Amino acid sequence: MKNIFLALFSVFILTMVLNCSATKVNNQHYQREWMMISFDQFSKQHLIENNAKINLTGEKTGNRIKGSATMGCNRIFFLAELRNNGKVKISEIGSTKMACQNMELENVFIKKFSNMKKYLIEGHRLTLSDDNGNQMKFIAADWD
Repeated sequence: MKNIFLALFSVFILTMVLNCSATKVNNQHYQREWMMISFDQFSKQHLIENNAKINLTGEKTGNRIKGSATMGCNRIFFLAELRNNGKVKISEIGSTKMACQNMELENVFIKKFSNMKKYLIEGHRLTLSDDNGNQMKFIAADWD
């Protein structure tokens, strides 16, 4: 009886260790989906209607994250490198190539997104900014 208990306990511990080591760890401060609430001349209502958001929950290697975004029409993808000093580097931006009626938001976003150099997280809010004071503001999608 003691041997059966010991064997079951060993299997239980082994299962727990294997499951814990396979768990994907996200930095909950920034590795989440962010809804855009302020950008350029676009109204908040326009951003909501176009489901404007970035998603930073993709594969993470070091401090580089495979991100994606939607601004109403195409799927946009990029690499984001967030550093501890509040600096961010956005690179390798690409997108699908569907033609839609109103692509102004998407075109302006793609043009300005790679210029963002700094990030600031305050609670459930993310602000990206460039060296000229232009900003993109987001709120966490999982925030109630």
